[in-house]
Amino acid sequence: MINPIEFELFAPYNKAVSLIGSFSNWEEIPMEKDDQGNFKTKVELTDGIYQYKFRVQSKSWFLEPDQWVDIVDPYATDVDRSTQNGVLRIKNGQPIVDTYVWQHDDKPLPPDHALVIYEMHIADFSGGEPDQNRRGKFKHALEKLDYLCDLGINAIELMPLQEFPGEYSWGYNPCHFFAAETSYGSTADLKHLIDECHARGIRVLIDSIYNHSESASPLTQIDHDYWYCHQPKDPEYSWGPEFNYEHYDEKLGTYPARKFIGDNVRFWIEEYHTDGIRYDAARQIGNYDFMHWIVEETKLVAGSKPFYNIAEYVPEDSSITGFDGPMDGCWHESFYHCIVAHLCGDRFDIEELKNVLDCKRQGFMGVTNVVNYLTNHDHNHLMTEFANRGIFDDSAFKRAKLGAALMMTAIGVPMIWMGEEFGEYKSKTIEQAKIDWSLLDNDSNHSLFEYYKGLVDLRKNNHAFYHENIDFFHEDPETQVLAYCRWNEEGSRIVVIANFSDNFLAGYRVTNFPANGTWHEWTHNYEVETDDNNIMTDLSEYEAKVFLWQ
Repeated sequence: MINPIEFELFAPYNKAVSLIGSFSNWEEIPMEKDDQGNFKTKVELTDGIYQYKFRVQSKSWFLEPDQWVDIVDPYATDVDRSTQNGVLRIKNGQPIVDTYVWQHDDKPLPPDHALVIYEMHIADFSGGEPDQNRRGKFKHALEKLDYLCDLGINAIELMPLQEFPGEYSWGYNPCHFFAAETSYGSTADLKHLIDECHARGIRVLIDSIYNHSESASPLTQIDHDYWYCHQPKDPEYSWGPEFNYEHYDEKLGTYPARKFIGDNVRFWIEEYHTDGIRYDAARQIGNYDFMHWIVEETKLVAGSKPFYNIAEYVPEDSSITGFDGPMDGCWHESFYHCIVAHLCGDRFDIEELKNVLDCKRQGFMGVTNVVNYLTNHDHNHLMTEFANRGIFDDSAFKRAKLGAALMMTAIGVPMIWMGEEFGEYKSKTIEQAKIDWSLLDNDSNHSLFEYYKGLVDLRKNNHAFYHENIDFFHEDPETQVLAYCRWNEEGSRIVVIANFSDNFLAGYRVTNFPANGTWHEWTHNYEVETDDNNIMTDLSEYEAKVFLWQ
């Protein structure tokens, strides 16, 4: 069966556009422009797979006036790596992305306030294979879902998936915004991974770059200044052509950059059933009006299912998630800097600790407004930070456990960077750095994993963590002990007593305890009775004890 397939390119101020493709033996097919700036043509095609490009008379300032350039369709959903052509699939007379059939859309997914997020880079999340140069793919992440379920996390945050140049990258140089990164596998492989996550009650958040693109991205070649700023707003923090969300085309009544990114966000939610977006470099985007609009778009498309919009806004500003702010949450960078410094023994500042454990003191409003982490892809693993200060072995693992306890009991949504849960030790690098899964064979590393596993379970199942309540009821600057209570109105109570010193504190008395009666100490699994609102306990160096109200 032959059907007319329409090709379209929005290029409102360009003089001419032609279509070239495998279906025309790469001979030009002229396209006609309508009054909305869309060049269109129809081609009779049978079902199958085709490659194509657009040939455009460019209006970009870095090319000769009206110079002809060949570009990939900015809306191409697949790009052939070897030929750098757009790939078009036709089935039953209609363009499709793939033939994947979703199986688990009916599974309930956790709300934002109950999330424990696991950040991963697809290429480096594989491991254990004989070929040390093999890069991870979607199918390898799928093979490790049982591991993630054992850990207990209920959301993964995938570092950028949009097609980038070359074979290896963190993905912060997107070239083709609608195409999934080819080196990770097929679009169906990605959908299968997301579908199987949903089957296990795991939400899938994607890291997306809407501040800038790679310089070779097709829109830069069509008419650079129509979609992008002519020059970087801040050259010190410029990673490529920056989208211009202020530019309004009065003639056509549209914001070009907003329309393109809006289409892209809707596509990733509708086509890939994603459950949230982390917006890279949101401070550099800097346009609250645009961000309000794009977040509203995500909620409209997601409908009744939960969708979490997280800004990377560094240095942080609580207005990004405030009453009038656009985002649901933001990365809590001050938490990272404060907690890591205290775990390493660089300083002890009770007020600073209280500020990051209770983000309300920094102007944030609640549990979902911050995402807390001990590290992420932008920082060294904790074990590296410890090693840099001469802290190794048991001392390092003790501090890692203290950090995990603080992260899992602070106000906010906790996030684990892949491998941190068992003591991965690699420094930050943009080169390939696959997880060393063999570390789990070591007793200390496996013990840390089990500790994380227990904390994740505690975090998800104790509803005191779903509320903003926190009370710092015991502060002792001399011994460097801080104790706080998390609770809800239904009677759940959790107390954390943290020793930030390198001293063993025998028979330490904690005053002003929240309630008298029976408490269960979670880390060492024993019961204790309190009276006169006091408790006496041994606190090891750099240790947190966690007490649950019985």
